[in-house]
Amino acid sequence: MSPLFQPLSLGHLTLPNRIVMSPMTRSRAAQPGDVPTAMMAEYYAQRASAGLIVSEATQISRQGQGYSFTPGIYTREQIAGWKLVTKAVHAAGGRMFLQLWHVGRMSHESFHADGKPVAPSALSPDAQVWVVDPKTGVGAMVDCPMPRALSTEEIGTVVEDFRRAAANAMDAGFDGVELHGANGYLIDQFLRRSSNHRTDAYGGGMENRIRFLDEVVTAVAAEVGPDRTGIRLSPYITQRNMADDEIIETILTAARRLNEIGIAYIHLSEADWEDAPVVPESFRHELRKVFQSAVIVAGKYDQVRAERILGENLADLVAFGRPFIANPDLPRRLREGLPLAAFDGGTLFGGGREGYTDYAPYGARAA
Repeated sequence: MSPLFQPLSLGHLTLPNRIVMSPMTRSRAAQPGDVPTAMMAEYYAQRASAGLIVSEATQISRQGQGYSFTPGIYTREQIAGWKLVTKAVHAAGGRMFLQLWHVGRMSHESFHADGKPVAPSALSPDAQVWVVDPKTGVGAMVDCPMPRALSTEEIGTVVEDFRRAAANAMDAGFDGVELHGANGYLIDQFLRRSSNHRTDAYGGGMENRIRFLDEVVTAVAAEVGPDRTGIRLSPYITQRNMADDEIIETILTAARRLNEIGIAYIHLSEADWEDAPVVPESFRHELRKVFQSAVIVAGKYDQVRAERILGENLADLVAFGRPFIANPDLPRRLREGLPLAAFDGGTLFGGGREGYTDYAPYGARAA
């Protein structure tokens, strides 16, 4: 049997296969209020044959938002909307974690009363986010403004926001939560010297730069249980002014602490563009030495690469992103060697059912 289709115990769950639906921003939450919808419930339920679904990134607070129409998990309406999703996924036999997100400096002035996103330090990401113009209703990529540095007291508030969001996720019926500590967002910003120039207890040396991650993970694991807690990290991604030649050592040091806390998994976000840096096997072996729980990998994997990395015991699960968009029955297609449909890149962000719930299982007519 292909290693993709072997069951796996992950925390308190037993997964029927090693295929994970990767978190993907789709920007279809209802407005106003960034509330999950019945259409989102249908979308995720269609893909419930994944061993595990990790939801799209979901902001823990208004301050944590960086893109238009992304869902939140901090209001009663949002919790009720997510209950529609988890009920539908569980009814279809699936399992689902909610990815908790604070974007930090990867944001836009329109989401902040003072026009200033927050960050460890007032340093520009030199990047863009997708924002809908309220006058035209049209979304576009726009430049991120210069952020302001969080005060020490505010950092404690953000940690509490993560804890409360995790509690809300459990109230909404999720099987666990994944902390978004990758891709240049807030937790990642604290880890790197390129984005963290603080001189207090949260900056400077490696132990200080890990402190915010440690406090967030500790708070969330205490709230929902370490076996219901995962984290996404991106050691080899350098875009958004995040290059740091000390980040690999930092990530491995953080992984030792995560192992002590006993979380369910680390989810590695690997770069997925054509000339992206290759993750060396030496790093994968080092991670295995310091972190004993499951490792998920994501980043332009196909079936051959996925089976190879599982077979070499360098990962326990493989996450698929874009293939899951156009192939809601992706596990079946991989198991039976069926052709994969291509997705429409023009319908990734915003919109309705087109390019979202209208992709059909193999052999069925598209909606």
